[in-house]
Amino acid sequence: MIKGFKEFILRGNVIDLAVAVVIGAAFTAIVNAMVQGLINPLIGFLFQVGDLSDLDVTVPTLLGGVSTFQFGAILVAIINFFAVAAIVYFVFVFPMNRWKARAAAKAGVQEKADEPKLPTEQELLVQIRDLLERQPRD
Repeated sequence: MIKGFKEFILRGNVIDLAVAVVIGAAFTAIVNAMVQGLINPLIGFLFQVGDLSDLDVTVPTLLGGVSTFQFGAILVAIINFFAVAAIVYFVFVFPMNRWKARAAAKAGVQEKADEPKLPTEQELLVQIRDLLERQPRD
């Protein structure tokens, strides 16, 4: 059992995943700070609120109380998500894809686009049907 655990831990993809999670958490903290310190105040300025997370709507309830819908908190979460996704794509994914394409071109590896396209499942079923129809019936 210990041997299997040791092999699992020493696999390259497990270590890579652990590093990615740690860096992703640290990177998310940086992006959240940028959104909270720069983007939210700018949007809050446009909506005439001090901070975007302060944007809420209070409505009366049926029993005479009040209920508050915190639309600002939802918008902040959405902005954070898209900011992290965009920055990760443009800072990490896009350059890495370009680097891999250049490395493949340098090594003389051709892209898979030159390979013939495989038939779809429907096309295969039509071919099977046609073959079965051509067979003599007993």
